[in-house]
Amino acid sequence: MKIGIIGAGQIGGTLTRRLTELGHEVSVANSRGPESLADLARETGAKAVTAAEAARAGEVVVVTIPEAAVRDLPDDLFEGVPDQVVVVDTGNYYPRRRDGRIEGIERGSTESRWVEEQIGRPVVKAFNNIRANHLLELGRPAGHPDRIALPVAGDRPRDKKVVSDLVDQLGFDPVDAGTLDESWRQQPGSPVYTANLDADGVRRALAQATPERASEWRATENSPGTFTAPA
Repeated sequence: MKIGIIGAGQIGGTLTRRLTELGHEVSVANSRGPESLADLARETGAKAVTAAEAARAGEVVVVTIPEAAVRDLPDDLFEGVPDQVVVVDTGNYYPRRRDGRIEGIERGSTESRWVEEQIGRPVVKAFNNIRANHLLELGRPAGHPDRIALPVAGDRPRDKKVVSDLVDQLGFDPVDAGTLDESWRQQPGSPVYTANLDADGVRRALAQATPERASEWRATENSPGTFTAPA
């Protein structure tokens, strides 16, 4: 499969490594330009490209950048990209640590619905509730007793099926987490967030989630701070 990845941080870099290992043709971009990705490209065999090229790379595009940086993506990033191309959002809103205040999310939008509105494309929410080192190291064959499950939320069944198949290939059990408006169940602070549960555990955690965003995950007048000193 041809996959574009926009963002080469912890999750983006990990997905680049894992997906190329699985034989997928990966094009990866970041905000600093293809030259800055030369080492990752040599390591993995991925193609270093611009964000516009990654958006047009093939069948799946993964947007994996800081939430606040979504506003800086070009307005025409997905212009002309066929509707059947699946767009995945891996992002999380960290207002006190990194992103500062995003009004739409503070007013109650789910994080990925806000991302969808910014980029003008339907998205699937996935890969946001697992730590990057666990995504790199903890994949297991189907049926393995220690296999972790990951929630996948979205509005278009075909898109969720494509992403769920990738989750399975990466060594995790995909769990249908409902529509994008239900993806608050896997946002930071929810029971499934960084919990490393099996499929039944993920389903229970999603069911136990509550929609209220705790103060830890809301912006303050001093936001943002840092991950070590939230504000």
